[in-house]
Amino acid sequence: MQLIATFAVRLLRLALVMVCVAAVSFGLMMLSPIDPIDAYLGPQMAQVSPEQRDLIAERWGFNEPPVVQFGHWLGQLIQGDLGVSHVYNQPVSEVIGQRFKRSIVLLGSAWLLTTLVGFALGVVAGAREGSLLDSIISTYAYLTASTPAFWLAMLLLLLFSVYLGWTPVCCAGPTGTLSQDVGLATRLHHLILPVMTLALVGIATITLHTRTRMIALMNSNIATHAFAQGASRWDIAWRHGIRHASLPALTLSLASLGELFGGSVLVEQVFAYPGLGEATVAAGLRSDVPLLLGIALFTALFVSVGNLLADTLYALIDPRMQKVTP
Repeated sequence: MQLIATFAVRLLRLALVMVCVAAVSFGLMMLSPIDPIDAYLGPQMAQVSPEQRDLIAERWGFNEPPVVQFGHWLGQLIQGDLGVSHVYNQPVSEVIGQRFKRSIVLLGSAWLLTTLVGFALGVVAGAREGSLLDSIISTYAYLTASTPAFWLAMLLLLLFSVYLGWTPVCCAGPTGTLSQDVGLATRLHHLILPVMTLALVGIATITLHTRTRMIALMNSNIATHAFAQGASRWDIAWRHGIRHASLPALTLSLASLGELFGGSVLVEQVFAYPGLGEATVAAGLRSDVPLLLGIALFTALFVSVGNLLADTLYALIDPRMQKVTP
């Protein structure tokens, strides 16, 4: 019964979060200075008569009050319908599904690389506090933590794609080639630079946090007792430090999924990568309210699942967490 009650409470919280995210996103879109009809028409706005504008507004519901629009969208959502994107002229669920298939490879690879490399560097730096190795890792982490993702993306693009010619300039495959004709090796080649950009930015946070936890362990009574028994700093880091720092690092890693997605929006724009981030920008610039609300809800759900996964993995890493009531 307690497990069912806990699950029900979490489900209720998730529903409230979804409603708040949808309301805030819709309100921000209504405050946007972009005219939705002009954004929909694009360069053809000067060729459309007022009567045609009225028909377009009626077709997409632009002529209705904001409260009515939001209520209509909320009613569709309850029925499992996210609406239709007027940018792509497809159901929002299809647009999100198609784009997320490309973005999940980018986000998943960057997240895995960020977690493993960031944790390893943090453990090494914390175990060797004050050494040259610690200084190099800390300097790298502080520099990349304060570096904007889009600026780093442009820098890497200029270096590896323009000057050296090692990586493609853009896109998820060669220009003019159908998606089904692009091989796995070619896809991976196009993914290298976007994944590297996201990972380089994300590694810094986990590295610095793990380093702090390791330094605290090295100055604790546990380390003092181990030193007295003849253990080295690497022995302490391996036997005690990894488990001591893994829970906070895992929490930070899974909680940063939303931040990682935010970074992918900018990175996908720089590399013209046709993922969910690029669709988000297109929806914002062209006032595609159904698509933007659908992506906002999907992102909130994505981050919530990450937090739930973190709670589940806690018990596997530290069995004592099973005795703690959620």
